[in-house]
Amino acid sequence: MSGCCDQGCSVDGLRERQRSTLRAVLGINVVMFAVIVGAALYGKSTALLSDSLDNLGDALTYGLSLYAVSRGAAAKARVALFKGGLIFLAATVVAAQIGYRLLVPAVPIFEVMGAFSLLGLVGNGLCLFLLWRHRQEDVNMSSVWECSRNDIAANVSVFAAAGGVWLTGSGWPDIAVAVGLVVLLMRSALRVIGSARAELRAAA
Repeated sequence: MSGCCDQGCSVDGLRERQRSTLRAVLGINVVMFAVIVGAALYGKSTALLSDSLDNLGDALTYGLSLYAVSRGAAAKARVALFKGGLIFLAATVVAAQIGYRLLVPAVPIFEVMGAFSLLGLVGNGLCLFLLWRHRQEDVNMSSVWECSRNDIAANVSVFAAAGGVWLTGSGWPDIAVAVGLVVLLMRSALRVIGSARAELRAAA
């Protein structure tokens, strides 16, 4: 009689734990995107908008990761490769918004930036906590962890930008942080894509 200590049962248990965690963080990010994108548009903050787009990208990423949980190494690597592309696309959108703000300057509402960056920090901190135990399990969960870790840095940066807008009375701190977030997203995209390509070569 087989028990739950055999390899097959252990793998099934691992996959179910991954699915449960991914469902939770998916729900958190969908809610945060809906709330923060509205705040970003109202507050005229490019940095906060990049934060909200990051949440949208994460929601798509977690949905794809749910699909990949029960797949083989090659399928997980292909999904991770696609996730890297999504991160790169988010960086491109934010870069375009930066260009728009340079042409059409506006001073963001720092109170909105500060309050909603802290809200995002709470939500993303919860996601990071839930994903911590999965961060080294496979390329699929590792790429998810990478996204969540970026979110924390983004939230802290937007909060700092809100303080800069308050101190200077200009939109330049918002734009400067948005530029930094673009660089962070680009580097993350390249890391995820590089890891995924390495996994695909190994699987081949």
